[in-house]
Parts: sequence; C-alpha cells; structure tokens
Amino acid sequence: MSFKNIIQKNQVMLFLKKNLRFFIIGIIILSQLTSCVTQHEVEYMRKTDNALKAFKEADVADYRLKPNDELYIKINSLDDPAANIFSTATNAQSSNVENISPYGASLLSYIINKEGFLQLPIIGDINVKDKTLSEVRLILTDSLSHILSQPIVTVKLVNRYVSVLGFVKNPGHYPFSQEKLSIYDAIGLAGDMTIFGSRKDVVLARNEDGKNLLINLDLTNPSILGSQYYYMRPNDMVYVKPLKKRIWGISEFPFGILLSSLSFSILVYSIIKK
Repeated sequence: MSFKNIIQKNQVMLFLKKNLRFFIIGIIILSQLTSCVTQHEVEYMRKTDNALKAFKEADVADYRLKPNDELYIKINSLDDPAANIFSTATNAQSSNVENISPYGASLLSYIINKEGFLQLPIIGDINVKDKTLSEVRLILTDSLSHILSQPIVTVKLVNRYVSVLGFVKNPGHYPFSQEKLSIYDAIGLAGDMTIFGSRKDVVLARNEDGKNLLINLDLTNPSILGSQYYYMRPNDMVYVKPLKKRIWGISEFPFGILLSSLSFSILVYSIIKK
C-alpha cells in the first residue's frame, strides 16, 4: 500500500470517528420523523376554516328485496283469533322486532325463495322481488282485507348486516336494525379505527344491480355527509386500509431496531479504533 493510500485511509478513519455519533443520531431521528403519525392524520371531517358548514342530508334509496332476504312479518287485526294464524310465539310476546336478537328474529322470519316469492299461510305465494318493504306491506294488507277485519301489517328486514374489516379495533360482521346507519356508525360498531387506520382511504364494497362495486371514500372530508355512500345498505362491507406510517407508543417502540443499531455502531467503532 502506497504512502498516499495510507494517508487517505487515516483521514477516512478520523472522519468516521468524529462524525459516527452524529451519523447514528441522524438515522434515528430520520426514522422517527418518517414513521410517526401526526394528530392531523387521525382526525375525521377536518375543517378547512372555522365557518359553520351545512350539508344536505344524503338520500337513502329504499332497499329492494332480493332472493334469500329474510322478513319479519307481524299481523294484527280486530279479529284476533283469525290473526293468530299468521302469528308466531314472538309475535304474541313482542310488538317490536328491535327487541329480538338477530338470531331469534331469523328463526322466526319468512325467507324469500330463489324465484323471489314469499310463502305465507292462507295468502299463498307473493312475488316480492325488487319490491320495497312498504310495497310488501301494502300488498299483504290488501291480500288480508277480505280475510281479517282492518288488518295491520308490520314488515321488517331481518338480514341487515354490515362487515367492517381492516385496521379497526374489533373487525367483524355486525347486525343493525335502524333504517339509517352511516359509515361512521358502522366503524363505531367495530370500536373505531386503530391509530394505524387511514381515514383518507376507506373502501366500501357494495353489490348494486348485480355488480360488485368498490368505492374509495375520504372520511376526513366533511362533504361525505352529503354523499350517496354515507349511509350503509344491508350486506355492505367497509375495509379500512392501513397508513403507510406508524406511530410508536411506549409498548410499540422498536427497541429491537434500536439495540441492533447500537450493536452495529459499537462494532464499526471497534473496527475503526483498531
């Protein structure tokens, strides 16, 4: 090795000795800055200013019935003995389907067959495919008018479910009974997003007219309140994507990475010192 090369090597070693500590600190700081999640990234419906904003309520299209849907039907009449033909034990005990568990309501419901027909005692087969609950109620009321005295019909959809998956605290398949369930309500059923869930990139999977749609939603934009996708439909699926960054808490701090970096630094320093 030439004298010139020896001098250059010594200069490199001297530079590394003086700046190794700063180099390691810089790596750690850089990794922290590129990995942390800011408070801004975990907020819903961020405001661009302090002005109060009003949004027209999102339209909720009436649900159209499909084969394999389950209907809870309650029939009352002034002629109670005749109305009991259509009753079940639960009809007699409860006046509101919301008081029944989803599993119990399913056992006591009427299922629409694959041809789209609903089979009821005395009335027979009724085609309910693509009809709304209100339309079915009117059809049943009209069909019962010559059998019962002033029939009162209540029709509820039993199979109201929404699946919430991805970076939420409790992913799962959740039943709901209310007519209007917003996407925020659905995420709330799953215990809210985790700190790693992306509020800006939420995917809604929905079957519409026989087609499976994937809709990307930004839950940080207040305009979602007026969107046609604000309210859930039965059998919708919500998927929360992960953030590209991660926030490190005390229980999640990468001590392994830190120890590995320190070990590597000590090794390099030992080699340089020799």
